[in-house]
This record gives sequence, C-alpha cells and structure tokens, in this order.
Amino acid sequence: MLYWLANLSEDGGVFNLFRYITFRSGAAFFTALIFGFIFGRPLIDWLRVKQKKGQPLREIGPDHFAKAGTPTMGGILILSALFFSTLLWARLDNGYIWVVLLVTAAFAAIGFADDYAKVTKQHHAGVSGRVRMAIGLAVGALAGLAVAWLNPAPLSGQLALPFLKDVLINLGVLFIPFAMLVIVGAANAVNLTDGLDGLAIGPVMIAAVTFGIIAYLVGNANFANYLGVHFVPGTGEIAVFVAALMGGGLGFLWYNAPPAAVFMGDTGSLALGGALGAIAVCIKHEIVLAIVGGLFVVEALSVIIQVAYFKRTGRRVFLMAPIHHHFEKKGWAEPQIVIRFWIIAVILALIGLSTLKLR
Repeated sequence: MLYWLANLSEDGGVFNLFRYITFRSGAAFFTALIFGFIFGRPLIDWLRVKQKKGQPLREIGPDHFAKAGTPTMGGILILSALFFSTLLWARLDNGYIWVVLLVTAAFAAIGFADDYAKVTKQHHAGVSGRVRMAIGLAVGALAGLAVAWLNPAPLSGQLALPFLKDVLINLGVLFIPFAMLVIVGAANAVNLTDGLDGLAIGPVMIAAVTFGIIAYLVGNANFANYLGVHFVPGTGEIAVFVAALMGGGLGFLWYNAPPAAVFMGDTGSLALGGALGAIAVCIKHEIVLAIVGGLFVVEALSVIIQVAYFKRTGRRVFLMAPIHHHFEKKGWAEPQIVIRFWIIAVILALIGLSTLKLR
C-alpha cells in the first residue's frame, strides 16, 4: 500500500525508496517483527483464557504432558503480522502477491477450523481429513489456474527443471493437478512437522528466506539471465511477503522457543506450508521446493511409510511417526532434535540455492 508514496518522488527524494523491493522487504520484516513483539503476549493471554485447557494432547507417544494447558492457534500471531505487513509494504497491483496471500488465508481458515474443533471438543481429532483435503485441493486448483494465467506465455503450464534452463516440460492441463499436489503436499508436510517446540517454524523460515531470495532473482531479468534460470516478471515482489513472514515468524519463535508459551497449531502450520507451496508454483521452482523443504518431505514420508508398512505387515518401521517422535523414543532430548533438524534445514537450503548457478 505504501508503495504508492513513490509517486510523490517523481524526481527523487525520500519517497523514491518505496520503489525498491529491497527497501520494502526490510521494512516489511521489521514491521512484522515489531507487530509480533507488541501483540504476542496479549494474544497468548487471550488464547489461554478462551481455551482454558489448551491444546489436547495424545495419550500415546512421548511424554509431553508437562505442556498440558499450553494454548494453541499461535499461528494467528504469525499470520496477523504477515498480512498486516504485506498489505502495508507490498505492491497490491501484483497478482502473485494476491495468489500467495489468498492461499495462505485459505489454509489458515482450514487450520483454524481444525484447531477450534480440537479445543472445543478437547480431543485430538478435529475436522475430517477428507474435508480438509477436499478444500485444500480446491484452493490448490484455483491457485494453479491463477498462476497459469499470470505466468508469461512461454512459461504458462510448463514445468521448469533445476540446472536446465533450456528444458521445459509442457504439462498443459496437468499443470493444475500438479500445482494442487505441490501446494497441498507442502501444507500437510509442514503440518506433520509441527510436533515439538520450535521444530516447524525454524525450517519454515529457513525455506521461506531461501525462496524469497530465489523469487527476487527470478523476478529480475538481469539476475535470471546471469544465473541461468527462467525470468518470471513480477515475482520479485514475493520477497516482500517472505520478509514479512520472517519477521512474524521470529516474533512467534520468541514465545514458541522451549518451553513454548503457545503452539502454532494447524492454523499456522497449514497456512505456512501452503504459502511455501504457492510461492514455489509462482516462481517455477516446484522441484527445488522438494530439496529446500526436504525436511518436511522426510517427515511426511515417514508417516506414509509407517502407515503403509503397518497395514501390510502389522509391524512398524519407526518407533513412532512422524520421524521426530522416533528420535524422541530413542532418547534424544527435544531441544537436541529441534537444533539438529534446523541444521539439516540450513544445509538443504544451501543445496537449493546452489541450483541457481552451477556453471
């Protein structure tokens, strides 16, 4: 919104700074961060009063009953900071910004409904998985259609491959179900990762900043040409959204660091995962998301493998799934798991960035 102040500086001046994505990204980061610090504690206190018993805990698995009474839906803090800051600093005439914002909002609504059902019923079973999946797929389909329309003609409906700028796979109408798979898969993978204090938000921010950098680069013709990636005009603005996500995420982590004063809940994890998937689809780096978000992929695969193997043999591959609970069962302390998973996320992010320039 504040971008329009740049019109007051036709011949230079302080408002000319608002033209630059880098300036607005920095401003978005600090706006969201300050928002989180100001409203974090009041929101947590309000959630504690409203929820009383907090998030219901499973009786099976690692002993987390010391966390009983901790409120959930902390994703509201991240998302409030994210939306406020993005709407303030991003160009609102940019279609990609609205695709990412609306996907994030839609998955936040799904997650909120699930969290609300769990808290009110005091049971870990919330909204039906089929309902969540159906709505998520519908959102992914609409996002895929929007991105196909926004992408320049040479890239619309195409799948770009890492390392190979001259190779595009024409998915045609299959691009829509592909986009659905990426967005819904990312949302649910992040959701499965959210099981320990700080475990999900750290890798989400690491993956987001990686994709913020990529978005800025692929949205600039000179950088895209130099780095050997496809130029997707307009996607550089997504860096403002990512910066706001980083600020909101750090504000949340201040309260979510062990021992957590609030849980992210499905409100946050589904929304942030959906946001990552939508960004990847917008900037034509869907396959790179599988690398940068490799930690989320492993978490999701551990559940799929566990369920499939148990149904077939009656035995388990892991002591418990998702895989972070497997390591808890093996005796790893919660902070030990979180920090080590963060380290893995950083390594994967660097590998993902290396796909931009290997010549």
